[in-house]
Amino acid sequence: QVQLVQSGGGLVQPGGSLRLSCTASGSTFSPYAMGWERQAPEKQRELVAHIYSDGDTKYADSVKGRFTISRDNSKNTMYLQMNSLKPEDTGVYFCNLGEYIGSHYVVRSWGQGTQVTVSS
Repeated sequence: QVQLVQSGGGLVQPGGSLRLSCTASGSTFSPYAMGWERQAPEKQRELVAHIYSDGDTKYADSVKGRFTISRDNSKNTMYLQMNSLKPEDTGVYFCNLGEYIGSHYVVRSWGQGTQVTVSS
């Protein structure tokens, strides 16, 4: 069973930057795909960014060009670098780890969530 522990987040002014980290333990990290989702108040949880086991990435349109997802397999850690933050980026961010069964992404583990607040 893989455990995910998140760090980072906090309060930042619009236009600022934050970096989130998600560290895995309990299993080999590299074969898995991973991702970040966020939950804003009174909104559905949405995909923010996803990184495949080969390092390929995809992003929500709302964060393209501002957020960068990356992974360091030697450290069992995934990152989300968030630049040019906007108030609408506010929410609880969750990391996940999973695998593909066919084209379907099956999440095997979730992080505990971390609050990101963008406000002046």
